[in-house]
Amino acid sequence: MSSEKLQLWGGRFQSGPSAIFESFSGSLHFDKRLADCDIRGSQAFARALERVGILTAAEREELVSAFDAMRIEAREPAFYEGATDEDVHTLVIRQLKAKVGGLADKIHTGRSRNEQVSLDTRLWLRETIDETRALLRLFLAELLDLARRHADAVVPGYTHLRRAQPVLWAHYCLAYFEMFLRDDERLAQARARVNLCPLGSGALAGSGFPFDREAIARDLGFDGITRNSMDVSGDRDWALDYLYATSTLMLHLSRLAEDWILYSSDEFGWLELGDGVTSGSSLMPQKKNPDSLELIRGKSGRVFGSLTSLYVTLKGTPMTYNRDMQEDKEPLFIAADQCNGSLAMIAEVTKTVVLKPDAPAEAAEVSWAVATDIAEALARAGTPFHQAHKLAGKLVLYSLQNGMKPADWSPSELAAFAPEMRPEMAALMNPKEGMKSRLVPGGTAPEKVHEALTAAAERLAALAP
Repeated sequence: MSSEKLQLWGGRFQSGPSAIFESFSGSLHFDKRLADCDIRGSQAFARALERVGILTAAEREELVSAFDAMRIEAREPAFYEGATDEDVHTLVIRQLKAKVGGLADKIHTGRSRNEQVSLDTRLWLRETIDETRALLRLFLAELLDLARRHADAVVPGYTHLRRAQPVLWAHYCLAYFEMFLRDDERLAQARARVNLCPLGSGALAGSGFPFDREAIARDLGFDGITRNSMDVSGDRDWALDYLYATSTLMLHLSRLAEDWILYSSDEFGWLELGDGVTSGSSLMPQKKNPDSLELIRGKSGRVFGSLTSLYVTLKGTPMTYNRDMQEDKEPLFIAADQCNGSLAMIAEVTKTVVLKPDAPAEAAEVSWAVATDIAEALARAGTPFHQAHKLAGKLVLYSLQNGMKPADWSPSELAAFAPEMRPEMAALMNPKEGMKSRLVPGGTAPEKVHEALTAAAERLAALAP
């Protein structure tokens, strides 16, 4: 293929750009990822040019056929070898010119690179969001399977990283399910704003040719068209939407990873992670390190950085297009790669997780996480809650001072501790008993959790593509 340098501008200049400027401003090394999108967009634009009389049917067919061949070629490294083009758009036009000669000069009629780069990035991002959501849903299915595998296991819930109240393991898993389901919703909302066609906007003022923009949008599978040509050229908030959605998703993944790093440690001893998602030490033979989870936690910083990077890049740019916006792509590529890779990894980790239920059950039993159940039972029996709270606290203090666990209290001993205490309240010393009272929607009562598991599976299956 021809490697002769092509420039899409220059008539107004007496000399070409310096070597330093060319090197500094070139973007082909990263925006070549948009090659297929650029070619598909150019095919749709060729059909639009035919509709306004710039191309004949034969010319359009020749261009579209050449682009078809280029789509195949662009999948191979040879397509890019030796290229010194300014960007992917110039590369595509140069390769097209090598196939169809002077006819290639017509393809840019009435089109600006400003709208072209917006189109390419939107096409790429639309498909990337679909990939992200598909990976997220695979993980959510694994998370629900993990919840079902240990649906009735009791674990302590935490506040301030201190044992607080007993909950079901499935209830804990469903908490993350809700977080990640909202992430899917945010991705869907971002996709809706991405999926509008900018072609026909020109550099900033709209095209001087009577393109049927709605037809172009249908041709490329967009939901509709953008409404203002200056807006198309001047903003990337739809890219920020994706970066925010992926940052929040990575935040949730990082929190889950932190939990499981802790829960799989010797100090907690709740979880066992599979050999395939852990690693050993080059020095210490006994080690089984949660590297997969630590990497997820670490990679979240790269995604957060991508959001911050583009946010700061855009904040001082005047209307409309500025070359600063070339810097929008690498943050998107980094965020997508790290987020999608992390989703694939967490799904694999989740498959391997084995809960060792005795350890968290014992933690819930010995830690006085049942104290709230006792206070609420007293309140239901007529003791004002503030007094019930103090009385339950005194019971805990007495027990700690005397080395007693909840299970050490008999019905008669409990009744003797205070007149408000009833013998039947001793049953609440078993964490499984107190949680039965938490029957409000969203609570950890076993029957509500089992209903929520069923509903979660149905909600996941019903998600729109």
